[in-house]
Amino acid sequence: MGRGDLNDAEWERLWPFLPVGNGRCGRWRGHRQVIDGILHRVRTGVQWPDLPERFGPWKTVYERHRLWSADGTWERLLQRVQAEADAAGEIDWDISVDSTVDRAHQHAVGARTDPPPAPASKGAAVGEHQDDAVAESSRPPGGGGAGGEGLGRSRGGFTAKLHLSADGRCRPLSLIVTPGQRADCTQFQPVLEKIRVPRLGPGRPRKKPDSLAADKTYSNGPIRDCLRQRGIQHTIPEKADSQSARLRKGPNGGRPPGFDEERYKKRNTVERAINRLKNARAVATRHDKRGYVYLGTATAAAPAIWLRT
Repeated sequence: MGRGDLNDAEWERLWPFLPVGNGRCGRWRGHRQVIDGILHRVRTGVQWPDLPERFGPWKTVYERHRLWSADGTWERLLQRVQAEADAAGEIDWDISVDSTVDRAHQHAVGARTDPPPAPASKGAAVGEHQDDAVAESSRPPGGGGAGGEGLGRSRGGFTAKLHLSADGRCRPLSLIVTPGQRADCTQFQPVLEKIRVPRLGPGRPRKKPDSLAADKTYSNGPIRDCLRQRGIQHTIPEKADSQSARLRKGPNGGRPPGFDEERYKKRNTVERAINRLKNARAVATRHDKRGYVYLGTATAAAPAIWLRT
């Protein structure tokens, strides 16, 4: 084993839920070797052709990662790990929501608008690669947010932004990618709606947290109304201009929103979850041209956090 590879216990928890084949192109190269290669690249941020030879052909590793980013395999693996933790009572459902800006490398630009389908594979490689057209047809449009491939301009320059929710133990629950200049509050509901922890037995997936904390960026009427309608207790500080406007209206300004200072202290859990994600260099600096591939890179880093925490 190399540093960062899956150990036997972690592999035993993941392998039953991996795809068994594409149903058309024969068997796959061993998943464990390929997943270790993907995790090595996510952790170190090396270029795909620079992967060590022990992981096999780099293009096989890249194509598997691209396909699984497109068809939702990484997200399903994350949800499965979350489901096991929830069944064991190990998820703290006092969640927090925030975002982080990730600098985009110059190699992240240049994705073609309408990529042509790849030519058919030949020989032994047929069993190792999926048809590119399958992944392109199933990939999420816009890389998880409006703005093309989730790239934009912000104060930090050429950037992408990761919006996420985290449980009370600093582990990511849901992830969305948008351009770097996208306002956090516009992605609050999509992040909240993407929380989906399946049950191991019968029953609907859990989507509703016990409580939620967020900073002033999320302090607006629509967000508070959404949380009230869903019956979610929340702690979001009131903006100074909102407070001034309310006080100017006197009795017609209504009551101030509730705010629990002790609960708000736990909001640092999402900041620590961001730090854990950005320990993966391929997440901290975006090199992926496609938005859905970069979202898959961030999502691939998340199960390792759950398995090793």
